[in-house]
Amino acid sequence: MTYRCQCNKLLTICILLVMLLSIGQIAFAGTEYRASKGQILYVPVYSNIFSAPKKIPFNLATILSIRNTDMWNPIKIVAADYYDTKGRLVRKYYQQPVTLGPLESTDIFIPEEDTTGGTGANFIVRWTSQKEVNVPVIESVMIGMKSGQGISFVSSGQEIKDTTR
Repeated sequence: MTYRCQCNKLLTICILLVMLLSIGQIAFAGTEYRASKGQILYVPVYSNIFSAPKKIPFNLATILSIRNTDMWNPIKIVAADYYDTKGRLVRKYYQQPVTLGPLESTDIFIPEEDTTGGTGANFIVRWTSQKEVNVPVIESVMIGMKSGQGISFVSSGQEIKDTTR
């Protein structure tokens, strides 16, 4: 009986150790430190999506979220330009550069009723910094509600150019 009890304890400890090691690998998977002095990013946005076989549009509100992830240095948002499905400029959101302090965030809101962007809308965001900093997190969050049903999802910005190279 004692031998079996000790085996069970040992097995439990081994399982817990494997789980802890696995969790550690999962927690750090994809966490890659990246620094830059500036980038141009493409951020997908959806003014609406289609549902049902009849392509019924489901309008979505959008928040473009720009987050300075550097703990010590500011970044400057030079532009956040909104384009429609055809690639035409719909709106420029910043006439002057906007400085975000360390860990500061800003956002742009596009209401659900504004469908000018269409299903293939996007933002082109340009940012810069005097020093090499952690790259900011720039993403769009879409949300819509209709008849008691809701949908929400996030699109991450994709670097299309590092302006320091």
